[in-house]
Amino acid sequence: MTTFPRHTAETAPEAAKENLIASEKAYGFLPGLYQVMADAPQLLDTYLRTHEAFVSTSFDNTELTVVWQSINVEHDCHYCVPAHTGIAHSMNVDQGVIDALRDETPLVDPKLEALRTFTLALVRGRGYVAQADYDAFYAAGYGTQQVLEIILGLSQKILSNYTNHVAQTAVDPAFQQFSWSKTDKAA
Repeated sequence: MTTFPRHTAETAPEAAKENLIASEKAYGFLPGLYQVMADAPQLLDTYLRTHEAFVSTSFDNTELTVVWQSINVEHDCHYCVPAHTGIAHSMNVDQGVIDALRDETPLVDPKLEALRTFTLALVRGRGYVAQADYDAFYAAGYGTQQVLEIILGLSQKILSNYTNHVAQTAVDPAFQQFSWSKTDKAA
């Protein structure tokens, strides 16, 4: 297995240091994902910028969580599911939504379920989505803007999920209480 370095602000390439310092200051710790990404400073910078762009979309905190966790679970990301569970708690997302996403069960709220279902259709179809999926998504109150915003969220999650897969990033102590493993339920 290839070992990927875990950088600190002291060991990171110069171009990553500012992002690592700012992240550690913001979170009170340096996430393992960022330590790995710092080896390719442009990856870390792109990830952070993509995150900021996605959280500024039309989605509220619960909808952001639905997109993130639907993708994290579908990609079987051992790191991102626990991390985004902790983030969801900090964003005051309903526990029932958090649990359903982690457990791969339908969401009670029909609009959120439409978002989850469409996100999964987009991921599983690699961007090719049946007209019936669009119709259901639009009937739930979403539009073309949200289709494109999901693609933005998916872009962010590909950067983190794939990095965590290749680096086998250990879950940070702050999120270990939310450890997770895939249930093999496909909804």
